[in-house]
Amino acid sequence: MQPGHTVIVPIYKSLECLPNLYRRLTECMAALGGAYEIILVEDGGNDGSWEHIQSLAKSDGRVKAIKLSRNYGQHNALLCGIRAASMETIITIDDDLQNPPEEIPKLLAKLRDGFDVVYGTPDHERHGFLRNIASVVTKLVLQGAMGASTARKVSAFRVFRTRLRVAFDRFHSPFLSIDVLLTWGTSRFAAVSVQHDARVLGASHYTVTKLLNHAMNMVTGFSTLPLRLASWVGFAFTFLGMLVLVFVVGRYLLLGGGVPGFPFLASIIAIFSGAQLFALGVMGEYLARMHSRSMAKPAYVMETAEGLPAASIASTQPLYAVG
Repeated sequence: MQPGHTVIVPIYKSLECLPNLYRRLTECMAALGGAYEIILVEDGGNDGSWEHIQSLAKSDGRVKAIKLSRNYGQHNALLCGIRAASMETIITIDDDLQNPPEEIPKLLAKLRDGFDVVYGTPDHERHGFLRNIASVVTKLVLQGAMGASTARKVSAFRVFRTRLRVAFDRFHSPFLSIDVLLTWGTSRFAAVSVQHDARVLGASHYTVTKLLNHAMNMVTGFSTLPLRLASWVGFAFTFLGMLVLVFVVGRYLLLGGGVPGFPFLASIIAIFSGAQLFALGVMGEYLARMHSRSMAKPAYVMETAEGLPAASIASTQPLYAVG
């Protein structure tokens, strides 16, 4: 592993942003001094971004280009880039330039204070209302999955030590969260406040639905909290049922009459049926994850790459290769 920094950028339908992204990244990394590389992972956008990435890789030897066979998602594309990194420090940043590359030195300075992972937390997120709500929900779920106090400060703008990837070297599930995987290798997390700009070019493809699906994948893929919640719900309704039983039997013994009316019985049956279905639904989510993993479905499939040595390509894609 070489001294220096690897910048990983997942690219999805961001052709308009690429020229400015490349210019600002190279200016920032050159100002830092030392060796660096930029890995651009095209995540199946099919909007012409790959052709532009190829031209950048041919004109600049520090740019490495990877094309995935289809759209796998941001975290899957990041995992591919992480496995291809050759420098001792990894920087991840989105392609939309809402996190300015000029803030990278802040994160690196904090990393040198003895931390292994540093997040750039936006001072003020510039998303829509629904997107912000979905982001809050996702971070609350992430906090339970990560078990780290900085979980609510995570962002796609992060810096971490490349050696941490050893902790999840054998991870191949298609359902993944880079932030959770990082907790497998360290507990030394930190966050710094960074500027967050409004998106100028292109449109965001990270919808509310995608964020909520990501939250569901995290909570069922990396946490047993839903199973515990189902147990608590079952215990609570069992306790409620015992209270109802005591009430019915006690009323019969003391007053000699039963509880009048069908609606009361129907409501009690509906409550218990709902609790049972809820528990079954939670267990079904876990079974679905187990079924998916048993099929050995890959986290990503790399179609082609430019600027990477053969050994690096092999380690980047341990499962399958296309072409």
